[in-house]
Amino acid sequence: MPVRFKASTLVLSSTFLILVSTFPPQAGAVHSKNAGPEKVELKFKLPPPKPLSPEEAMKVFQVEKGFRIELVASEPMIQAPVAMSFDDQGRLYVCEMRGYMHDLAGSTEKEPTGRVSLLEDTDGDGRMDKATAFLDKVVMPRAVMAVNGGALIAVPPQLLFCKDTDGDGVADVKEVIATDFGTLGGQPEHMANSPVWAMDNSIWSAGYSSRLKLRGGVWQKDVGLGRGQWGLCQDDHGRLYFNYNSDMLRADLLPTEAFARNPLLREASSINAKLAADQTLYASHPTPGVNRGYDAKTLSADGRLTKPTATCGALIYRGDAFPASYRGNAFVPEPAANLVKRFTMSEADGLVKATNTAKGSEFLTSTDERFRPVNACNGPDGALYLVDMYRGIIQHQSFLTHYLIANIQARKLEQPFNMGRIWRIVPEGSSAKPVKVTKDAKMLTHPNGWVRDTAQRLIVEAADASAVPALKELLQNESAIAREHALWTLDGLAAITPDLVKTALADKNEHVRAAAARVAPRDYVFDLAAEKHPLVLAHIAIKTINDAALAPLLVTHGKNALIREAALTGLRGKEAAFAKTLAQTPSDASKAVIGALAELIVLAGKAGPIAEMLELAANSPENRDTILKGLAKTDSKSKTVKLVWLEKEPEHLKQLKLASSLANRLVWPGKPGAPAPPVIKPLTETQTALFEKGKTIYATLCAACHQPHGFGLDGLAPPLVDSEWVLGKPEVLARIVMHGLAGPVKVSGRTYNLAMPPLPQLTDEDIAGVLTYIRREWEHTAGAMETKSVTAIREQEKTRSMMWTETELKNLGKKPAAQTK
Repeated sequence: MPVRFKASTLVLSSTFLILVSTFPPQAGAVHSKNAGPEKVELKFKLPPPKPLSPEEAMKVFQVEKGFRIELVASEPMIQAPVAMSFDDQGRLYVCEMRGYMHDLAGSTEKEPTGRVSLLEDTDGDGRMDKATAFLDKVVMPRAVMAVNGGALIAVPPQLLFCKDTDGDGVADVKEVIATDFGTLGGQPEHMANSPVWAMDNSIWSAGYSSRLKLRGGVWQKDVGLGRGQWGLCQDDHGRLYFNYNSDMLRADLLPTEAFARNPLLREASSINAKLAADQTLYASHPTPGVNRGYDAKTLSADGRLTKPTATCGALIYRGDAFPASYRGNAFVPEPAANLVKRFTMSEADGLVKATNTAKGSEFLTSTDERFRPVNACNGPDGALYLVDMYRGIIQHQSFLTHYLIANIQARKLEQPFNMGRIWRIVPEGSSAKPVKVTKDAKMLTHPNGWVRDTAQRLIVEAADASAVPALKELLQNESAIAREHALWTLDGLAAITPDLVKTALADKNEHVRAAAARVAPRDYVFDLAAEKHPLVLAHIAIKTINDAALAPLLVTHGKNALIREAALTGLRGKEAAFAKTLAQTPSDASKAVIGALAELIVLAGKAGPIAEMLELAANSPENRDTILKGLAKTDSKSKTVKLVWLEKEPEHLKQLKLASSLANRLVWPGKPGAPAPPVIKPLTETQTALFEKGKTIYATLCAACHQPHGFGLDGLAPPLVDSEWVLGKPEVLARIVMHGLAGPVKVSGRTYNLAMPPLPQLTDEDIAGVLTYIRREWEHTAGAMETKSVTAIREQEKTRSMMWTETELKNLGKKPAAQTK
């Protein structure tokens, strides 16, 4: 939990629409160490931009030829919108963060001024004309998703299910689904957001490591894997897409939950996959209002942002209103540059690539600096919808630089803060109308992906067994996408049988076959000889629990990264034994897998498996170099090395030529130059109770970023396992939890340009508990943290309001240089 950092280079906390720069985020504009130079020059001295009415804003949009933009809703009907969701009746839920940044101090963010409005178009002209405060007077809501006749609404730290049961449009049912959906207070960009009912009938969210399911009216929660910063969507096959502030599009190419089984697969290419190599921006006007505008690398010579810094709310377009060439394209908002970028997507053997479509232009731009697109959505009419927060300030006060403050003040961007729009983009001449969705299975054949998703959700929500015959019939439909939806809908109804799986595994479409592998019973025996496609084989590798059946697959296909990584997800704790099995059938493919297994074993740092792999290297000459190379691997994210204490010197060590990185890491009693073995002090009864309390707090508050396994996630949070910060002085950790930590900060030899927000809601006992937990979990042997010590530190730092910096914490207790003799 400590060191929950804010990302900058590829963030994976839940950045929001915030103007986060690709440089280290800052603790506050009054803190000279973190807010950039105090004396700044506004090189691009532009006049204060005038706030535009919706009609005026329409005139300064530049949209790709052949399209037009239309207004759906605007202030005063909605204010500061950040998220939206259509229900099956075509009504629109809009989440309004009305307390956000009314001034540079963010002084109104604790006030219950937020709301979720329910908008309706009563006359069918495409523009919302009726608004009802569905959920009112809440603090900083940040997500909404229509579901089960109501909506999931995020009001951190709670995720609520709200429903109107008497028809007045106001929620009278408010059920708490989760209590760890973000935190109360803190930076808005660090919160879980964007719940999505995906094709697998799970509800996934950005910045949140759990998945939710609704089964028979009961909410269930289980493990997943955190992803993304602000915004989440899926493609026609249920793959999840997301982004980070400075990386416009990423995806999980294989099921996210599988990788939660093996936390050491942190460098897997199959999840959190970077899709777009070229992310150059082409703003249509100077955009000086960015946090690092003073740096020559941030803006072009004429003042335009050329690289993403506030990316959020990406969308895979799945509607039927756009021309066919646009379907499946990615549309990504960049509010700092006042634009929406379009990528074309391609796929080969299960690997996805995003290509920057245009050179020198964007799908949509505006010269209005207050145009802040923060979410893109598919609609029931097949159109593309944009949530426009419409305001000058989108950088949270905790990270404002002196430069941006000067720009905001000089250009009068603080006001107004009570505007906001929803826009719709359609082709010229389009007359598409919204579709009201029912539980009819035939709707799974509709060309609009939003319609198909909604129909599937309605059938599964209702647990409507009467739909099963029609769904089975759809498995023979000419549309592969309809067959895929039918299969997943049957799975959601618990109606999948081995015969259905067998039929689907023989489907001519690889995505249907991959889905069949995913929904197959755990004990299903796959006919591997009949399958050749890498994507399907990868899904089979994930589902195959019989190691004897998995080995032949990898002997043949182990060089394919997608298949290899899929198999590795299920081999945690069995690496050495499985490597011995593969070594019996030598091939280039099996050698690739054995090398990967060796890498995982050394990353785990367990003495027994390492000794087994050394023995295998001695007895398997054809795999020796591969094994030793794998065991010599060091964590690319860490420059520190954890010693591995073996019980005795390995028998075959002398015949193996170990790389120095491995030889220096292995120690045993009596090894010349080896340090004394570590002494582990047992926890007292009181400390054990603190450990257990901290374990619970970590799971509910910290695991979303640092992950349950403690290895963190790229762009979201650094590792806690073997971190010198975790194993160092506990009084430093306590200060980080109380007041936060602003990057850059070095962890295990790697610099992270991230920031961890303070956690003021934790008591002294809570802090002592969670610090004791992370200092003793994951084979850590550091001492416990006492509650009284936390209390003393809180008293010492009672006047502090700023985040700590690495330099301050490293110099904690030292006299200033001028006083040192």
